[in-house]
Amino acid sequence: MSRYVIDAGVLALYFAGDERVKNYMDRVLRGIDEGYICEVNLAEFYYKTGEILGVEVADIRYISIRNSRIKLVPVQGELTRQAAKYKIMYGRKISLADAFLIALAKKINGIVLTTDKRIKEVLEDKCIYFSID
Repeated sequence: MSRYVIDAGVLALYFAGDERVKNYMDRVLRGIDEGYICEVNLAEFYYKTGEILGVEVADIRYISIRNSRIKLVPVQGELTRQAAKYKIMYGRKISLADAFLIALAKKINGIVLTTDKRIKEVLEDKCIYFSID
């Protein structure tokens, strides 16, 4: 069983019907693989969806994710400290949300699913990158 940490951009691709992420997400949603998302990354997905498609669509997708098999990880305790350390280490290269994504991936020994080139540069082989260019 694989463990995936899901970035906001990958959720957006999934809801847009992108075939490249479909298999990964379907395996998570069926319980074949484990999927994790940090609450801060879910917030990022919500606000970006709301900006582009409106709050009603963002609410529907948010509720769908919360009611799925994706494990929601709160921003607290040691995860917060580790995320802060990654933010210090990488500085402006990554956002604070990215730092939480990286910290969660390291904590669970998971593979990150992302659309962010900077995450790919930082994590290298512990990351599956989906280009949106």
